[in-house]
Amino acid sequence: MEKWLLSDIARYFGAKLPIDAEIENICTDTRAITPNSLFVALEGERFDGHNFVTEAFQKGAVAAICHKPIEATDKPVIMVKNTQRALITLGCAYRLKYNIPMVAVTGSVGKTTTKEMIACVLGSCLKTLKTEGNLNNEIGLPLTLLRLDKSYECAVIEMGMTHKGELSVLTAATLPSVAVITNIGVSHIENLGSRENILSAKLEITEGLPAGGSLVLNYDDDLLCDIKDYCGFDIISYSIINSHAKVRALNIRETADETAFDISYKNNLYPACIPCVGRHNILNALAAFSTAVALKLDLHKGTEALKQYTPAGMRQRVVHKSGITVIEDCYNASPDSMRAALATLQTLKKNGRSIAVLADMLELGDYSRKAHEGVGQMVGESGTDILITYGEKAEYIAGAANRAGIEQVYSFGDKHAAGEKLLALAQKDDIILFKGSRGMKLEEMMEQFYAGLADSTNLR
Repeated sequence: MEKWLLSDIARYFGAKLPIDAEIENICTDTRAITPNSLFVALEGERFDGHNFVTEAFQKGAVAAICHKPIEATDKPVIMVKNTQRALITLGCAYRLKYNIPMVAVTGSVGKTTTKEMIACVLGSCLKTLKTEGNLNNEIGLPLTLLRLDKSYECAVIEMGMTHKGELSVLTAATLPSVAVITNIGVSHIENLGSRENILSAKLEITEGLPAGGSLVLNYDDDLLCDIKDYCGFDIISYSIINSHAKVRALNIRETADETAFDISYKNNLYPACIPCVGRHNILNALAAFSTAVALKLDLHKGTEALKQYTPAGMRQRVVHKSGITVIEDCYNASPDSMRAALATLQTLKKNGRSIAVLADMLELGDYSRKAHEGVGQMVGESGTDILITYGEKAEYIAGAANRAGIEQVYSFGDKHAAGEKLLALAQKDDIILFKGSRGMKLEEMMEQFYAGLADSTNLR
C-alpha cells in the first residue's frame, strides 16, 4: 500500500479530524498493526474489533474506523454506520487510484486454482497482484485491493459468495475489465435453491464490467454454454468437448505428475503443459489462456508460463510415500469437485488399487443426503476399488457406493479408527485420494497415515 492521507480517507465518510497523518497500512487485525496504521474495527458473530481499538493504538495505529463509541482515547476515530461497508468503500476508493487491468474470478469450484493459473499467465507479461489464499470475501477482497501500489501492472481478484447480492458488492469495489466464471455447481444451494439461481448470482460479477468488457465462460458447463450473448460483453468461451468454444484443449496426454495438451485458438495451436492432472485443471488452464486473449497479451509466453503453476496446499497435490501415491485434496469438497477428484484417482491408477477416503461435504442444507448419495453412485461408476468414509453424512456415500457395486466399503464416525483401517489396507502401488470439506479436517487422518507409513516395516 502506498501512503494515503488520513484527511482524504475521512472525507469519504464525511468526517473531519483534528489532526492529519500519512496512513501506510490499513488492517483489521491488531497482530498486523505497524506504525502509521489505520485500524478498522470489524464486528462479527464471534468477535468485535471495537474491543481491540485501545490495543491497536498502543501498537502504533494513528486512527481507527468504528461504528461503536470508543471511550478514553484522544486518538482520532472515524465513526461510520457499518465498519464492514466502510472497509469495502476504502478498498474501492483506493483501487480507483490505479488504471490497470483487473481480472475477477468466480465459480462454484476451481476459483482458487484458476486464479493462481491466471496469475502465472499474466505474470509472464505484467507484474501481477493476486488474491492470497482464498481471501475472496467482503473482508479479504478490499484488503487485497489495498495491497496495490504503482509497481503493479494488473491484478487478479478471486470472488466468493454464499448469498445473492454479495458479488454485486465485490465487483462494484473491484471494477474488473475481465470477469471469469469457472462453472455453476451446487455449493451454497441451501441458500439459493437451485443451480439456475446460483447462475444468476454468479452473473452479478458482470455488474462491475465496463461496456464491451470481456466475460470468460466455461462452455463445458451445461448452464454457462447457453450464454451466447450477455449485455453486449465480449464472451470468450473455453472448452474441452464443446466445438463451438473459441478456446479449446486438444491432444490431451496425462502422466502421473503433469498434463500436456494443445490449446487451439483462431486456427493456431499453443503447446501447453501443467504440473497437475485432471480435466478440471485443463479447464482452469484454458480460463487462464482466455484471460490472456482478453487482455491481448503474448499468448506463447502466457502458455509457457502455465508450467510454473504450483498446486496450493491440500488442493489435489500429488505426493509419493513409501511406494504409494497420495492425492491430497482435503481443502474443500462439493459434488462437482468430488466428481473431478474421483476421475483423477482413476486417471492416475496404474498397477495397484484405487482407494478413496471421503469425508462429509458441508453446507449443502436439505440437498445434503441426495448429494452424498450421488457421490456414492459416482464412486461405484468410477471403478474405485476401496472406499473409506468418515463422518455422519458420508455414511450416505458409503451406502450408495455399496449399492452401486463397491464391495470393500468401510464407514467410520471416528477419524483415528478410519486412519487405522487405511493403514491396515494400504499396499505398495496403491493410489489413495483424501477428499472432504475443510471443516472435517481430513488432513489429520492424512498425517496419521503418513506417520504410520514411516513406522511400518510390513507394507505389503
